[in-house]
Amino acid sequence: MAQLAAVGGLLLGGAMVTTAMASETPGTATVPFGSARGVAGPGADLVAELGTARTAGSWIGADGRPVVAVTDERAAQAVRRAGAEAKVVRHSMDELKSAAAALRSAPRVTGTAWSVDYRTNRVVVQADRTVSAGDWSRMSHVAAGIGGFVHMQRTDGEFTTRLNGAQPMLSTGGRCSAGFNVTDGQRDFILTAGHCGPVDTIWFADGRGDRQLGSTVETNFPGSDFSLVQYASGRAGDGADVVVVGGGKGVRITGVADPAVGQRVFRSGSTSGLHDGQVTGLDTTVNYPEGTVTGLIQTDVCAEPGDSGGPLFSEGIALGVTSGGNGDCTRGGTTFFQPVSKALSALGVRLIVSAQNARSSRSAAPSPAPSAPATQGAIAPGAASPGSSAPASGTAQGATLLSRLTDTRNVGPGLLVIAGSLIALVATRYIRAEQDRRAYQRYYSATWG
Repeated sequence: MAQLAAVGGLLLGGAMVTTAMASETPGTATVPFGSARGVAGPGADLVAELGTARTAGSWIGADGRPVVAVTDERAAQAVRRAGAEAKVVRHSMDELKSAAAALRSAPRVTGTAWSVDYRTNRVVVQADRTVSAGDWSRMSHVAAGIGGFVHMQRTDGEFTTRLNGAQPMLSTGGRCSAGFNVTDGQRDFILTAGHCGPVDTIWFADGRGDRQLGSTVETNFPGSDFSLVQYASGRAGDGADVVVVGGGKGVRITGVADPAVGQRVFRSGSTSGLHDGQVTGLDTTVNYPEGTVTGLIQTDVCAEPGDSGGPLFSEGIALGVTSGGNGDCTRGGTTFFQPVSKALSALGVRLIVSAQNARSSRSAAPSPAPSAPATQGAIAPGAASPGSSAPASGTAQGATLLSRLTDTRNVGPGLLVIAGSLIALVATRYIRAEQDRRAYQRYYSATWG
């Protein structure tokens, strides 16, 4: 009898799931078309509310919760009341920004970079192997004059731009990567790195020069590092909302945002393919041999020459285009990215996303938590398109459907308990198995058009 009841409960659960799936609306974009929205969520909101004199940035903790650095206990209490974790630190963001400004005003030294490290409440100055002992000594003297919270650090390799992506772009000057497709409403463009080439650079999709992609019509480098390549045909064509991740696969891009420190991110490039890591700093200044670039995203994702301009993204959200860094994908290294949101604002263009996402008027901010592979696999195949959010559960419509299927006049209370238990057990086992078995590319991939 118990077995019969369990089978009946499983059938009821199957009916509930089938009916619910049939009534679901398509997945919506996580960020509205063309919007630029931060993912730091409550942490960034609290920093804005409390002010830079009482806070020193926010980041995502190992448990996925926002952490806010504050300078006094009253601010800490406000952070805790808001549901975030507070960390009391000595130096405010105003002090840290002032230190960074002092470094910028010092004589420029090629091969150096610095950013505010929110988690250690320091300004970290890095110098690559090209920096001489004399320049290192002078930089150290400047740092000592600012204060003990400026930390000097030597790094391996050289800070260089990554000229030479997802899809390769070739010109007489070298090779770069296509970043994201954007539009001004009349013409379509490729957003890529500014150091890839000056205005009027002609780009091809093959080494023989048979397939012309387009030409650079606007560029900003140094200072920033972004440029626009106008398509020769005027249109990006099918698959414009997808970036290549290798193996004939791609990720559908649904929106654009600014990243948070501690967020897990992915980078794709034609030289080294798909790699992932974490955001380690924001508003970073880098002194390349070609000039100084400010306002960059700093990460521990690797990159190599030829990856320049390639996309940085997370959960289907566009974050940046590859600027430069040091190291490689064998030893690891530091890579810097031009924020997409700033480039779009400066260029007066918007990201191309699918028509479905463009029509969407309701959206939810992407999860700021570091995305483990299990999180990436939270959307089961067929439940939503790659890069989009799964339909929300627990809606009023779902509640109405549930009440119909579970009306006690039709199904006994004991059967409901058994059905609920079986559904929870099966769902848990399925999700765990899928998370272990399927990789990132399987879940968030779509064939490149």
